[in-house]
Amino acid sequence: MTRQIERLRPHQINEALQEASLIYLPLGTIEWHCHHLPVGLDALTAHGLCLRAAERTGGLVWPTLYYGTGGDHGDFPWTVMMPDATEIEALLTFTLRRLRDLGVKRVVLFSGHFADTQLEMIDRLASNWNLRNSQPKVVALSVNRALIPGQPPDHAGLFETTLLDGIAPGLSDINRLSSDPDTAHRLDPQSPLWGIVGTDPRQHAVMEPAELVERVVLWMKGSVQTAAK
Repeated sequence: MTRQIERLRPHQINEALQEASLIYLPLGTIEWHCHHLPVGLDALTAHGLCLRAAERTGGLVWPTLYYGTGGDHGDFPWTVMMPDATEIEALLTFTLRRLRDLGVKRVVLFSGHFADTQLEMIDRLASNWNLRNSQPKVVALSVNRALIPGQPPDHAGLFETTLLDGIAPGLSDINRLSSDPDTAHRLDPQSPLWGIVGTDPRQHAVMEPAELVERVVLWMKGSVQTAAK
C-alpha cells in the first residue's frame, strides 16, 4: 500500500495510523537550481525521502508544500519564494490542529529547503507547538542536518544533484552545464554554475545516489525513533 495519504481511502488511513500514528509533512519550494536541475528539487527530494522513511517507521506522508521562505535566490528565474514565514507557519499550524483533532500522535516537519529562515520557522513552530499541546508531538528535521561524511549539504551542488538522482533518476541533466572554468562569481548569470552554492556538481560523485539516499533515510529513521522515546 502506498504511504501517500492523498491516494488512500479513510479505512486505509485508519489502518496505517493504527500501525504507527505518524504523519510526515514534507516542505519544499519552487526555486532556481541552476540549469541542470528542476526548480522543484527541494520538494521532490523531501517527498521522496519521507516516503522512504515512512516505509521504515510506519506512518503516512502528507502532500508536499511547494512554498518556502528564505535564501538568496528569491529574484532568480522561476523562483516563487514567500517573503517571510507568516503564511506558511499559519498554514502548518492549522494543519497540526486538524491532525490533533483527528487523533494523530506524532508529526515530522521535514524540509528539503534549508535556508536559515525556513529552518528557524520549523524549529520555532515545533517548539511552540510542543509547549502548548500534548499531541501530536512535532519533530522538525531538514535534509541538511543529516551530516553525511564526505557529502556536505549545498544548493544545487554535488549533494543535491546526487540526492535527486537517487530519488528521481532522469530529472537532472548535468550536460546542461558548460565545461567553462568556475571563475566567475556564481551570482553572475554568466557563471557556468549560476546560483550554485557549494561543491561543483560536475565533479565525480563521491557516493552512489542510492547510497546517499539510504544514509539520509537511516538518519531520518533514527531521529524519529529517538524523538518518540
